[in-house]
Amino acid sequence: MLRRKFYLCLILILCVKVAKSETLDSLLLVLDKNITSCKIYSDKKDIRIRTLKEKLHLNQLPNETTYHLQESLYKEYKSYICDSAIFYLNKNIELAQQINDSYKLNESIIKLSYLLSSSGMYMEAIDVLKMVNKSSLSKEQLMNYFIAYDHVYGELGYYTQNHKIGTHYTLLSKMYKDSIYQIASPDSEIYLSMEETRLRDEGKLQEALAINDKRLSQVTINSPEYAALMYYRALIFREQKEQDKYIRCLSLSSIADIRSAIKDHASLWMLAQALLDRGDLERAYQYMNFSWTESKFYNARLRAWQSADDLSLIDDTYQLMLRQRNSELKKYIIIVSFLSLLLFIALCYIYRQVKHLRTARQNLLKVNTQLENLNKELQKINFSLQTANKDLAESNQIKEVYIARFIKLCSTYVDRLDTYRRMVHKKVLTNQITELLHLTRSNSILEEALNELYENFDSAFLNLFPNFIEQFNSLLQENEQIRPKKNNTLNTELRIFALIRLGITDSSQIAEFLHYSVNTIYNYRAKVKNKARISREDFEEVIANIR
Repeated sequence: MLRRKFYLCLILILCVKVAKSETLDSLLLVLDKNITSCKIYSDKKDIRIRTLKEKLHLNQLPNETTYHLQESLYKEYKSYICDSAIFYLNKNIELAQQINDSYKLNESIIKLSYLLSSSGMYMEAIDVLKMVNKSSLSKEQLMNYFIAYDHVYGELGYYTQNHKIGTHYTLLSKMYKDSIYQIASPDSEIYLSMEETRLRDEGKLQEALAINDKRLSQVTINSPEYAALMYYRALIFREQKEQDKYIRCLSLSSIADIRSAIKDHASLWMLAQALLDRGDLERAYQYMNFSWTESKFYNARLRAWQSADDLSLIDDTYQLMLRQRNSELKKYIIIVSFLSLLLFIALCYIYRQVKHLRTARQNLLKVNTQLENLNKELQKINFSLQTANKDLAESNQIKEVYIARFIKLCSTYVDRLDTYRRMVHKKVLTNQITELLHLTRSNSILEEALNELYENFDSAFLNLFPNFIEQFNSLLQENEQIRPKKNNTLNTELRIFALIRLGITDSSQIAEFLHYSVNTIYNYRAKVKNKARISREDFEEVIANIR
């Protein structure tokens, strides 16, 4: 049971980590898109600046309007182009001096000092503050005066290389903080900001985070104020060792900076450092390179100095990674080249095999063609053999039938001849010479024998070729067809062509069998051919093939 609970908790932890990782990756992708489209936001700011400048260049503007327009241009340039922001603050200082307005003069000097210290020009910032007549300041201006001194000495104490002098500057900064605490309202932004910084420095991170939550609820998302608060929130999470939250806040701050067209990217170069520690070198190099480009556009020497070492480190690491990748790329190129060579050899081998296969197929096709021709010839031969076998079988059948008829007929004639011999012998013995002479003069016996011969021939032939008469008449014209007078008998014309069907084509043999002259037989054949509906030359050949 405990083991199951342990595995369940482990799975839940892994799921939460994966979900956080996906959320962070999605946020970085949004940041990547904003970096790609940063010109859109810069163009919008340029339009606002151009509009203010056009108004400023109108003739005979009141001093108050000129001051406020130059103040607006300072605000637009403050986080966009440092030199231009300084330029318009100096213009307002000159204008305030011309119109002898101490309030506007002090206001512009304090803002100029804060901007100079933010840009790394600390001595210049202190020199400018010395121009302020402290006794003439309002309560709000006095607080801003203390804030400017706190800021310049705090920056000097943090960035100076001399520890002793740094401690001195830090004490001066603390002194001005105390002065601010005495003036500022506990609900004011500057008071809450200082309290958050103090609690963070003292390690009271949850209390600092609570103040940051309160401040965040009072600003608009993706505004410059939101970007600054997310930056301070990231510092709290860094102290808590919450790396994912630290990177998330820096990402949101960087996105807000880009969308506000802020060129002073403190959040982005810190995010680049964090991503370098996580091993995301390509993104770290991309962000630091973009931040460096924006810082050069902003033209503040402090940010360039702060990011120079990090950019150098990232650049060196990136170059090392590129060299490693180039080395790997060379290996891959060698491997790919070797594989390409093997592929080329394989293709050549395949090509040769395909060529051989094509030749074999062509040869096989020729052989198949020859076999088809041989098969056709064999079919013809088989057909001829079948026809010959059929003819042979038919011939054998005819032979069998006619041999049987011949034997029977011979037996009948032997019997008749014997009977006739006895009768002649009897009449000779009885001296009936006159009757015998009269009997031998009569043709009735011959006619009777011929009729019996023809009847046997007709019966045997029609038994073998029952459709002969119909097929024979189909070869004649409609009105010239030959029909025998009796069924199962043949007339003279039919007997002539029946003998031709049996293979007896010689007219003399036919004449001898039918007891006609050769001319008579020839005339019969010619007469029938003239009645044919097919060619005369082919008529007897077609008759010979009747089945």
